[in-house]
Amino acid sequence: MASADPHPPASPGAVRPPGDARARARYRRILRFAARALVQTWWFEMVLPRFGLDRLAERGRSRRMQRLARRFHTLAVELGGLMIKVGQFMSSRLDVLPPEITTELAGLQDEVPPVPFAQIRASAESELGMSLEQAYATFDPEPVAAASLGQAHRARLAPDQAADAGFVEVIVKVQRPGIETIVDVDLAALRRIARWLRRIRIVSERADMPALVEEFAVTSLEEVDYRHEAANAERFREKFAENARVAVPEIAWERSTARVLTLADVTAIKVTDVDALRAAGIDPSEVASVFASVMFDQFFGFGFFHADPHPGNVFVTPVPEAERTGDRPAWLLTFIDFGMMGDISPSTREALRTVLVAAAARDGRGLVDGISRVGALLPSADVRELERAMTQLFARFGGMGFAELKQVDPREFRDFAGEFGELARALPFQLPENFLLVVRAASLTSGVCTSIDPGFNLWDAVEPYAARLLREERSDLMREVTRRAMGFADVTMRLPQRLDGLITHLEDGNLGFDSGRLERRMSRLERLGRRAVSGIVFAGLLVAGVLLRPDDETFGTVLMGLSAFPLLHVLLGGVLGRRDRP
Repeated sequence: MASADPHPPASPGAVRPPGDARARARYRRILRFAARALVQTWWFEMVLPRFGLDRLAERGRSRRMQRLARRFHTLAVELGGLMIKVGQFMSSRLDVLPPEITTELAGLQDEVPPVPFAQIRASAESELGMSLEQAYATFDPEPVAAASLGQAHRARLAPDQAADAGFVEVIVKVQRPGIETIVDVDLAALRRIARWLRRIRIVSERADMPALVEEFAVTSLEEVDYRHEAANAERFREKFAENARVAVPEIAWERSTARVLTLADVTAIKVTDVDALRAAGIDPSEVASVFASVMFDQFFGFGFFHADPHPGNVFVTPVPEAERTGDRPAWLLTFIDFGMMGDISPSTREALRTVLVAAAARDGRGLVDGISRVGALLPSADVRELERAMTQLFARFGGMGFAELKQVDPREFRDFAGEFGELARALPFQLPENFLLVVRAASLTSGVCTSIDPGFNLWDAVEPYAARLLREERSDLMREVTRRAMGFADVTMRLPQRLDGLITHLEDGNLGFDSGRLERRMSRLERLGRRAVSGIVFAGLLVAGVLLRPDDETFGTVLMGLSAFPLLHVLLGGVLGRRDRP
């Protein structure tokens, strides 16, 4: 997904112990928060519903989510580092996560506490090998933005430097002192949490969490080296050279190093600042549509995409009327911060195109085929049932935007869940390897578009883009039709032989079986399965009680007491089963 890193991370699953006392305290604090959140989620969202206590779990869900988000907000602001990135990702998921979480975490886009200027000066001068007065004509000590890994200040280039660069006003990004250690500690904590999640079956079946963390580690370590960001910005500009809607800041290479990056000041209207957009005469709905289209170009066209397009990294830049010559539009989308970028292989890009075209055509079978080619389906997935579910889903809700779906009668969703409840519970999807950045960028794109325009309908952006792909790839489409026709012909030719073999087996009596013996074995396995579930619930309640008791003695004690009931079932289940055995 990402380019090679000069500081390769530890091998997958490895957890390097933190060094000094402050690092160990940071590490333990992250793990404590994660452990408590996982136990709470497991108890209310998995254990209680299994015992028919769905209403009890539902009753306080909103307050629980708000408290959890508030605690994480506090943790992220105080610790900074990669915790800020995790919070920014969740705050942009307006289309999936409840408002209790997204609203509480929204401030993380702008709340990162700044580093004292004295430390920034010392770090920058050490890296540049000269004083700030020698490096720049002016340098504003007040930061224009404080990010998770660095801090940005406005400055002006000296006349000779400005003449070479072609611009005067610049933004200087300086890394936070000691950020390498912070990133190492955060990654060590995330690796440990990934190992916990790997032991949870519902998670491990759908994603290799340690591998995902290693993928995140590679991109995070690249972000610590600003030379990667500068090179990515140049490559991104080349990709969009023919698109008049996209702008990228120029780099002042002579004032850029691994820990200091100097680039043209392109600060403009934040992409989600709807009031400022309207004040500038710009239609927010048009911005959402163009932003989605530009991101589509990256995913399905170039295969090289901005993996962190949160609102702080995308500006809307109005173009003065005097400069609107030819095809030049009235405003541009200006991307910044190219530290986290992703690459999509040609085969995966082709599969993603299949998904997009099928979604636009409301083709359930084609959509399942594309998802399977991406690698997002479990090997055990019932493809035929999934195709039927997708077809019904398109028939009922296809074409609706996020705002429209919120107005749908909940009974319709309940009817759909009732018809395909077993399939929904099985969740035959998994996160393919090396796909974390794609999911992150797509999620942020959806969240940003919804934030700009609550009535944004993704279908309005998907359909014309998919139609364009079809026009551009007619030859590929014909090859696909030919391939399918040949496959159908091959099946047709082999069908008589396979039917003949089946009839032979029937005549020989080779398809018979002892149904009574099978039923007895299934009954025995069913009893063992119920006892195994009780054993897991017992262990979970006991561990949850032990973990939560230091923070909430009453709740922890209750959980430990409840663990006695499933333990009794484990101990007595075997005796009762033998009594019932014929």
